[in-house]
Amino acid sequence: MAARSSDVESIDGIVAAIYDVISGPAGERDWDRERSLFLPGARLVPTRPLAEGGAVAEVLDVEGYIASRAPIFAAQSVWETEIARQVFVFGNLAHVLSCYELRRSSPAGGELPVVRGVNSIQLFHDGRRWWIAAVIWDNERPGVVISEQLLAG
Repeated sequence: MAARSSDVESIDGIVAAIYDVISGPAGERDWDRERSLFLPGARLVPTRPLAEGGAVAEVLDVEGYIASRAPIFAAQSVWETEIARQVFVFGNLAHVLSCYELRRSSPAGGELPVVRGVNSIQLFHDGRRWWIAAVIWDNERPGVVISEQLLAG
């Protein structure tokens, strides 16, 4: 599937698209749109702490991510909203630190976030469009809080 030009013509567009594609009421997601955002071979890497200390990272390709998350999104409403961003661009690459809040109902409903975290998004521009090369993320928890500096953008 070809990407929507509005999704990939700018950093703002591709970051908005990645949040949009995973957000919504319980049910199906637009997985073809998701696929269109990622560079072939891209990686998605959720991280989480281990009870005994340390952490683990799950390294997924796009199809692995879809397979692992589709049942969750089919059963649960998820709205992830960007709340702050820092961007570094050098030539054909960009690094985006994107802070988010996750809710189980539409943000318009006023529900407090279930969790906040940071997506570290690696982007590549091929001269025509932006591609997501990798995303790694972690959530806030006791002792790990998004800094005011990062929230200030």
